[in-house]
Amino acid sequence: MAAAGPSVFLLMVNGQVESAQFPEFDDLYCKYCFVYGQDWAPTAGLEEGISQITSKSQDARRALVWNFPIDVTFKSTNPYGWPQIVLSVYGPDVFGNDVARGYGVVHLPFSPGRHKRTIPMFVPESTSKLQQFTSWFMGRRPEYTDPRVLAQGEGREEQPGR
Repeated sequence: MAAAGPSVFLLMVNGQVESAQFPEFDDLYCKYCFVYGQDWAPTAGLEEGISQITSKSQDARRALVWNFPIDVTFKSTNPYGWPQIVLSVYGPDVFGNDVARGYGVVHLPFSPGRHKRTIPMFVPESTSKLQQFTSWFMGRRPEYTDPRVLAQGEGREEQPGR
C-alpha cells in the first residue's frame, strides 16, 4: 500500500480593493502584494499588482475608487504564516514626484464567505527635524524600499525607555 503524501488545503481569494479615503490627496494609485509563510505556495493568479490612477469622486464622500480586482489561490500544508495582503498607495507631491501616501496590511480572512475589510493606512516619518526638512526640500519623503517588511514581526518589540 502506498504511503499517503501530506494533505494540502487551498485558500482562494477573489475580491477587490474597492476604494480609499485620502481627504487631502488626489490622483492616487494602489499596489498590492502578498506575504506568506514558507509552507505556502501560490498556485494560480497574481501575487502582486498595480491599479490605475484615480481621482476623487464628485459626491459627498470624495472617495478614490479603484475597484481593483484581486484573484489568487494559495496552497499549504500548515496554517502557520497565513497570507497577508500589503497595500501601498502612491500619488504626486507638489513637485510632481510619486511619493508614498499610505501603507497598510491585513491578514486574509480565515473563514469562507464574503468579507469587507477597512485597512488603516500610515506613512513613515523622518526621525529628526533636520531629516524632515531635508526630505521636504529634496522632494524625497521616507518610504519603504520593500513594503513586505510591514507584514513581518521582526523589530516590533517595544524598546525599553520608550
